[in-house]
Amino acid sequence: MLEYFLGSYIITITGVIWAYLWGEHVHSGTGLACVFIVLVLAVLETSLSFDNAVVNAMKLEKMSHKWRHRFLTWGILIAVFGMRFLFPVLVVAIFANLDMITVTKIALTDSDKYASYLHATHAPIVTFGGMFLIMLFLNYFFDHKKTVHWITPIEKPLSTLDHIRGIEIVISLLMLIFVQHYIPQDNKVNVIIAGMAGIITYLVIDGVAHFLERHEEMQNAQCAAGGIKCAGLISFIYLELIDASFSLDGVLGAFALSKDVLIITIGLAIGAMFVRSLTIMLVEKKTLAKFLYLEHGAHWAIGALAIIMLVTTVKEIPEVVTGLIGLVFIVAAFISSLIHNKNQAELEKTDN
Repeated sequence: MLEYFLGSYIITITGVIWAYLWGEHVHSGTGLACVFIVLVLAVLETSLSFDNAVVNAMKLEKMSHKWRHRFLTWGILIAVFGMRFLFPVLVVAIFANLDMITVTKIALTDSDKYASYLHATHAPIVTFGGMFLIMLFLNYFFDHKKTVHWITPIEKPLSTLDHIRGIEIVISLLMLIFVQHYIPQDNKVNVIIAGMAGIITYLVIDGVAHFLERHEEMQNAQCAAGGIKCAGLISFIYLELIDASFSLDGVLGAFALSKDVLIITIGLAIGAMFVRSLTIMLVEKKTLAKFLYLEHGAHWAIGALAIIMLVTTVKEIPEVVTGLIGLVFIVAAFISSLIHNKNQAELEKTDN
């Protein structure tokens, strides 16, 4: 276990020290309180992101060891500074019509003002992530080549729907139209644009990934570094976008515990590092192969998360509720896998 989580422990110790020093420097006498908030955020991020780890592991299994390592190193930098800090700053800058330098200064010096800006852009942010995850959910279950089904009465009929070309896009757009009907008039356009951007982003990344998979030999000849390296890059980007979509509600929900963007970033960074360490462990120990339905449970959790994110555009839902729903699917899939393995073992004994 230590080899998988050593980096996470180091990040935790570093983050706790930094949080204490920042608290004492900016909010004199609140160092220990800042450490407590950081640890709470880290625990919440880790415990409520197990479905994220399962999905990441599923993608990482197809990547080389080099790209797995980059997911843990480059990926954590993107997850922490990209999604937990720069992305919210970028969104606020776009919708508040301010430059990023100004927004960054506001985030570091006026946390209340920054939080109000972020709250105002909540609907477009979660709509982007929600539509991206809806596409991921639908594309997984709309696959007639799937032979393994967990909730068979539902999954088996869904698997035949991919015979209708573009059906997942149609469903996603209909959901977006339905959601925008409840959005205040002054925010409708932003929500629609963000939702369409989420769908388009998924289609582009997924399309490129499929292209590289089907033309591996051609890519080996065309890419100076080799096709596997190019395919690894696309898969890496794909993983980061999935991870980003999972983290959106967590980033926004964290402001319920603290308005200090650096304290939030540190707490979520520790959680993100543990999720990545868990992902690598799942891959190296081939856990998904041992538990047949974990992948299915994770995608049902994705679907639930996507719908909840869309609901939060008009009604606030605690992050704990979101995480618990995902955890229920994961635990149920895990138990079903154990039962399946036990039945298979008994069947093999009977045959012998």
